[in-house]
Amino acid sequence: MTFSLIRQTTTYFRLARFVLHLIYGLLLAIPFPVLGAQTQRYILRLWSRQLLEVMNVKITQAPKFNEISAGMVVANHISWIDVCVLNTIVPTRFVAKAELRTWPIIGWLCSRAQTLFIERGKARAAARINLEVVEQIKEGFQFSVFPEGTTTDGSYVAAFHSSLLQPAVDAGVMVQPLALTYFDADGERSVVAPYVGEMTFVASLWLMLSAPSLQVQVLATAELNAAEMDRRQLAQAAKLQIEAALSRVVATEDVEAFIDSSYSLNSCATSGS
Repeated sequence: MTFSLIRQTTTYFRLARFVLHLIYGLLLAIPFPVLGAQTQRYILRLWSRQLLEVMNVKITQAPKFNEISAGMVVANHISWIDVCVLNTIVPTRFVAKAELRTWPIIGWLCSRAQTLFIERGKARAAARINLEVVEQIKEGFQFSVFPEGTTTDGSYVAAFHSSLLQPAVDAGVMVQPLALTYFDADGERSVVAPYVGEMTFVASLWLMLSAPSLQVQVLATAELNAAEMDRRQLAQAAKLQIEAALSRVVATEDVEAFIDSSYSLNSCATSGS
């Protein structure tokens, strides 16, 4: 009984911290679009890193900050918190499905963070968004996409939608595939992190807040040159590399050295964005 009460109290404490951090994010989001690119990257990384701390999600393996310079980052998609994991490593703009924009609070935050939304089944709208992505990549902004277009439980990688990679081909940039996987406190593949099926955001949030801890590994594979292939070849190559990386994943001790408490705006300036 005592253990259960302690665990429940801990969950409610984390929930309170989550709500406060969300409010903090809303305040940051008000001026965000008019801030400089370096400041935007700093805020994205700091807020995302702090949210992971609130959720007790530890990155145990990942590329170092500033190590990824590719114009586009692609990753397998397991949870809504994937966005914060990626932003902690490489703060970027995202391309997301239009439904996300309708989510209360979260949708507005994503919009303020310069997320571009694609409406499914509308080719003309998708073509317009692709042109925007190409233009912004050429201006020096990095983009992240989840080519699966949905989430999985992390045990496999779903088919990639090659249309999401068309901007990388058109811009002729390098693409960095990243493999994400989550583990529980015992080092087993997490069944709490996946945001799948008919699960609601609230249910997913409560599960994650209730978990003792979560670990996530982010494995970088070889960069791909989008200028040397069409979008289908690029999608296939990225998917195969992510699958190969996930097949080699094992839980490790915390080596989160890339999250440096002395991070400053100067470190953002070296990123080339």
